[in-house]
Amino acid sequence: MTESSKHPEAFPAPPAGFRGAFSVEEARRTEFSEHSGILRSVPSAVAVPEDADDVAAVVRWAAENGLALVPRSAGTGMPGGNIGPGVALNLMTNFRRIEPVDAERRTVRLQPGATLAEVNAAAAAHGLHFPPDPSSGARAAFGGLIANNSAGSHTVRYGATRRWIESVDVVLADGSRATATRGTPVDAPRLREILARVDALLAEHREAIDRDWPRVRKNSSGYALREYLESGDAVDLLVGSEGTLALVTAATARLDRIRPCRGLALLEFTDLEAAGAAVHRILELDPATCEMIDRTFIDLVRDSGEDPGYPLREGLEAILFVEVEGDSRAQVADELGRVERAMTGVADRVSLAVDKEQQERFWHVRHAASPLIARMAGQRVSMQFIEDGVVPVDRLADYIRLLRATLARHGLPAVIFGHAGDGNLHVNPLVDVTKPGWREDAEAVVYEVAEGVAALGGTMAGEHGDGRLRAPLLRTIWGDEIADVFRAVKEIFDPAGMLNPGVILPLPGQRPLDAIKYAVVGR
Repeated sequence: MTESSKHPEAFPAPPAGFRGAFSVEEARRTEFSEHSGILRSVPSAVAVPEDADDVAAVVRWAAENGLALVPRSAGTGMPGGNIGPGVALNLMTNFRRIEPVDAERRTVRLQPGATLAEVNAAAAAHGLHFPPDPSSGARAAFGGLIANNSAGSHTVRYGATRRWIESVDVVLADGSRATATRGTPVDAPRLREILARVDALLAEHREAIDRDWPRVRKNSSGYALREYLESGDAVDLLVGSEGTLALVTAATARLDRIRPCRGLALLEFTDLEAAGAAVHRILELDPATCEMIDRTFIDLVRDSGEDPGYPLREGLEAILFVEVEGDSRAQVADELGRVERAMTGVADRVSLAVDKEQQERFWHVRHAASPLIARMAGQRVSMQFIEDGVVPVDRLADYIRLLRATLARHGLPAVIFGHAGDGNLHVNPLVDVTKPGWREDAEAVVYEVAEGVAALGGTMAGEHGDGRLRAPLLRTIWGDEIADVFRAVKEIFDPAGMLNPGVILPLPGQRPLDAIKYAVVGR
């Protein structure tokens, strides 16, 4: 195991021939200490490589000096996979290149610092886009999308990032470089050797993987062993590994054509079970989105008067937002008609919108909560520590009840929303950080929800990754055998444990909120 951190004054000199920037200055290190989530960890140094050769040099140097490396691109990830002690490796600043789009093959070569917005802008000129659409897409970079197997509201139709990555260029833990391409044997000797050992390991545990793997529509927890076993492509194993197996320096992404027309159906339910059952029927129609807000969300928006474009009734348990898309308004209208017919007698009310202005009024209900939560928080802080659980779609109502009961038991107000079509819900409890014992209480919620999610057959990371936050929950979610296989895979790729230690796999004694950035009363 590498030494996770050293005092800056004790740091060795940068590697010979390193052409990038290197700093141990406190101000510079502090810039890389936080991210979009609730954790904070100040690195001991910051390295800004010029290119993939520089990355390889840093990896060899870190290995020689027993140092940990923490890769990072835009820093929009939520659970702390992009922060940590050791050397922060900036794969954003000098890794922004996007090569010309290959419109015929619908692919684009890019570097990990290229943002989703930039790639989509380049692709749009050819009528194309990258379908996974995390809410942070305006700022999120492909390094993070690939690391976390990121997804979004349209994943219900298009799948998560893994499906859309054709190849990755990586630097391995020994500093060697390799390329993994779908459908093509790996040429790099070191990666070929690693995969042979992984293959032998997984063959011994295939029965357990097939038997115990969560039956969810998407997942960003652990390593993608089942997907790798099904495809045999190293790309599937590397995507979603959060920089713990190798460091991505470039990738080829697949693109899809843009459907120019969209329509939206709002489905109201006064019964939670009916809403959960409706999702299955909606999925049969291949919607572009199937989003949900629950009673907590609905009541907040209605009571605040933020529903003028679509007045919300009393007594609603859930609303589904079902978006369809097509090549013409007529096609969209037809798709909406299919939704309406399927939901007749199922939903309490169905409202349709084809024109853009009406769709925007409908979506305002969904997007109104964030500023309202900020206003209602007071001395409380909105925290993301159970924000990404995913369960089988047929357990969605059970999951909402689990969340409501757990939050009520601990006196934590929150709103619940998310990607119902994928069984993936987001919830940000409002925590009173002036209350003694708040951190212990919040951590109890994490474990209680994790145990409940495991019992429902899900994981705690549908699209954000495990990071440092959820690494301590690995055995709770996956069980001992698969958790041990995860660790064995990590040791095959990274014997010294130098690549992002404490992410996905916990370090000894690691707790979910160890690195919480909010002050704890009495400490």
